[in-house]
Amino acid sequence: MSSKPYQISPELEAMIKQAGERGGAEGALELALIANRAVSELHKVARKIAEQKKGTSEWGRWAGLANVSRDAVLRTATCRQTAGQLAQQQQAQNDDGG
Repeated sequence: MSSKPYQISPELEAMIKQAGERGGAEGALELALIANRAVSELHKVARKIAEQKKGTSEWGRWAGLANVSRDAVLRTATCRQTAGQLAQQQQAQNDDGG
């Protein structure tokens, strides 16, 4: 992890950039998959720690993060689904020669 707060590691940044450079539906799908997987893990971590911190001064922030990340999971799942549909459509067009 980067030594500076709020910065992604160079390795993760490179992976995300590489996915984006693919462009088109394939790149969009890969980015949507990365986003959905990342926020899914964030939600698991936040929910677990919020449960552990219940009754402490830190609980509210962790519970808030769990709530926000749950919303992000739902939104990125929709992104993943839509990007998947675009990728399927693009593949079908490629298969048909179009």
